[in-house]
Amino acid sequence: MADIRRRGAVVLGITGLVAPLTLALGAAPAQAASCTTAAGPYQKKVEKFLGRPVDGRQSSADCKAIQSFQNKHGITPNIGYAGPVTWGVMDLMNKQKAVGNNPNRDGRCPVNKGRIACVNLTLQLSWIQDGSRLVYGPVPVRTGRDGYETRTGLKKIYWRDIDHVSSIYDVPMPYSQFFDGGQAFHSVGLSMWNPPGSHGCVNMTTTTAKKYWSLLKKGDDVFVYGRKLGT
Repeated sequence: MADIRRRGAVVLGITGLVAPLTLALGAAPAQAASCTTAAGPYQKKVEKFLGRPVDGRQSSADCKAIQSFQNKHGITPNIGYAGPVTWGVMDLMNKQKAVGNNPNRDGRCPVNKGRIACVNLTLQLSWIQDGSRLVYGPVPVRTGRDGYETRTGLKKIYWRDIDHVSSIYDVPMPYSQFFDGGQAFHSVGLSMWNPPGSHGCVNMTTTTAKKYWSLLKKGDDVFVYGRKLGT
């Protein structure tokens, strides 16, 4: 009976923090938006990122390239404007790429725990290591938005449910591995750079979530550190 009560409490904790339906499944496709003729404050940086001529002037081709990037990653408004949100996503991508194959170069994720899943909120990256040996990753992830931050600290995976569905929103959360209250690793059908973020879970692509499912088990450690921009 005690085990049943405990399981009930766990489920209540989980369902209380899962993302709304539109976030877990992805918002409806954005309607076609007109392209702006205005150059944004990050015009040259955005042009360089997209491989466009870097002249700081908005052309029709520039706008279409920026708009395509915005549509791909769910950035709104999707009018091809080189603003702070669009550049922020690109800047994060650049920083993630610069990490290479040494995500724990700062030594923040413990190397004395054996196998552990690490989450760097600042860079929106996760990986699995065993001691100092990199096992998998780093991979981009999508963590909690402002007001729903993914909580930091050392935790353990306490419950796994490969076909988890929220009983509140009827939202599928495939390959769920819960490590802190209602916060879990799980897959979503969204870009990992889709702003502003999750409702606390660590969102992953299906490929990544499947790999984490195969490499981790109940009782394995999880370490979350840093601070996501905008939280």
